[in-house]
Amino acid sequence: MSKLYFRYGAMGSGKTIDLLKVAYNYKERGQDVVIYTAKIDDRYEVGKVTTRIGIQSDALTFDTDTNIYRQVKLMDKKPACILVDEAQFLTRKQVLMLTDVVDILEIPVICYGLRTNFKMRFFEGSEPLMEMADKIEEIKTICDCGRKATVNMRMINGVPVTNGPDILIGGNDSYKAVCRKCYKRLTHHVAGI
Repeated sequence: MSKLYFRYGAMGSGKTIDLLKVAYNYKERGQDVVIYTAKIDDRYEVGKVTTRIGIQSDALTFDTDTNIYRQVKLMDKKPACILVDEAQFLTRKQVLMLTDVVDILEIPVICYGLRTNFKMRFFEGSEPLMEMADKIEEIKTICDCGRKATVNMRMINGVPVTNGPDILIGGNDSYKAVCRKCYKRLTHHVAGI
């Protein structure tokens, strides 16, 4: 039985390396996988899924106009699994398409991404994934203080910021995974004051 999975975590939690590990396991058994990543993520190279330690794989790209269901349906060979990196950049409609890949084409889909942005609000694709995924798993990482990191704090020149565009592509230079308590302390964010 095919399922839609959403594996989320803060930046630096190893989401992409987990995706590539899953892809390797399928390929090692002679099964084809299709990897998707967001076209907007050009940190390393468009059309590549790349970990922070340099392991990479080719990937199909998606943007807001990509009909993922149609692409998968028209593939010459049915893949054993679809893997989606940077799933937070999916649209709600694309998440619905992925449920059709699972329910109609009977192909499991595993999505990897961030749950919330630096303002602690759902990304467009993360909210419907949280609503519709058959299985949700958190990939954990830790804050400098030792607590579980849940917030992707945006940094500009090493200083935490709480305003700006919702999407800013970046890595360790632009974001730091922290716990909610440290986020509040470092950004001086206190609710109700």
